[in-house]
Amino acid sequence: MSAGTAQPAAISTASRRPRLRVPGAVQGLLAVIALLALLELVTAVGLLPERHFPLVSNDLKTLFDQLSESSFWSAVGETLHAWAIGFAIAAVLGIVLGILIGASEELFAATRVVIEFLRPIPSVALIPLAVLVYGTGIKSAVFLAAFAALWPILVQAIYGVRDVDPVALDTARAFGFGRFQRMRYVMFPSAVAYVVTGLRIASSTAIILVVTAELVIGAPGLGKEINLAQSGNDLELMYALIIATGLLGWALNVAFTWIERRTLHWHPSQRPTEGS
Repeated sequence: MSAGTAQPAAISTASRRPRLRVPGAVQGLLAVIALLALLELVTAVGLLPERHFPLVSNDLKTLFDQLSESSFWSAVGETLHAWAIGFAIAAVLGIVLGILIGASEELFAATRVVIEFLRPIPSVALIPLAVLVYGTGIKSAVFLAAFAALWPILVQAIYGVRDVDPVALDTARAFGFGRFQRMRYVMFPSAVAYVVTGLRIASSTAIILVVTAELVIGAPGLGKEINLAQSGNDLELMYALIIATGLLGWALNVAFTWIERRTLHWHPSQRPTEGS
C-alpha cells in the first residue's frame, strides 16, 4: 500500500516542475525567421515569380551589405528622429490632457464628442493638409505621427483616471488632499497601467505613420529610400529596406513591452498565469 500511495505524489511532484519559458521577444524573432524561411521556399519552388519576389536570402544579403553604408544609417536616423519628435509630442499632450479631462466630469462631457469625432479619422487622410501646411520635409512626418499616436495615449489616460477607486479618492479628500494632490498621488499612479499600454500602442502607430509619410510625401528616411529603390527597379534593395523597417518597428515594440513589464511589475496583468 505504501508503494501504491507514493506514486501519485511522484506524479504530482513531476507536474509541478517549472516549464521552460521562452521570452516573448525570442518567440517573435523565431516567428519572423519562420515567415522569411517560408517565403524563401515559396519563391524557390516557383510559386512566386522571382522577378517580382527575389529570394529572401538575397534580400537579407543586400540588407547585410547596407549595414556598412552610411546612407542606410542616415535613413534610419531620419526615420527615428521624426518618430521620436512625433511620439514625444503625442505623449506629453495625451498624458496631460487625458489626466485633466478624465479628472473633470465637465471637461469629459464637453470633449467626448469631439474626441470620438477626431479619433477615427485616418492619419493618411491628412497628408494633403500636412503637405500644404508643413511642406514635404520632416515636419509633415512629425505632424502625422503625432496625430496618430495621440489618440491611444489620450483615451487610455482618460479612462485610466476615470477608473480610479472612488474609495481612494474619498480617503484622499478625508485627509485634506487638494485637487492637484489627488491627481498627483491618487489618480496618476492608478492610471499608470493604462498610460503605459497607450504609449506602447502609440509607439508602433507613430513609426507606421512616419514611414508612410516618407513613402507618400518623400520626407527623408527609410520610406523614401524604399520608394527610390522601387523606382530604380532594385527589388532586392527595396525588400531589404522593407525588412529593415519591419525589424525597426519590432524592436521598438520589444523595447516598450520591456518598459511596460518593468514599470508594471506590480500589476496583475504582468503576473505569470497559473501553469505558464
